[in-house]
Amino acid sequence: MDFSLNNARAQKVWCDTDNLWLLLIDGRQLSVPLIFFPRLSNADSESRSNYELSGGGIAIHWESLDEDLYVPNLLLGITDVNRLNKSA
Repeated sequence: MDFSLNNARAQKVWCDTDNLWLLLIDGRQLSVPLIFFPRLSNADSESRSNYELSGGGIAIHWESLDEDLYVPNLLLGITDVNRLNKSA
């Protein structure tokens, strides 16, 4: 299997109380602390579960939360762009 960023596409997304979880198409699972995503962290579980995958799973969109994540960035450790810009 090719474990490169080319396969950095989600097939399933879910949250527990502390983490955002992704199951990637190549079988990898990724967890990222919700605290890195203020909109997701502050949302209720129903809002977190109401997402859409786009680009064959390369991006995740939460319409009601105005949140968009790019899956390859998550694998590279790049989280909420707004959070990164505030520290610059």
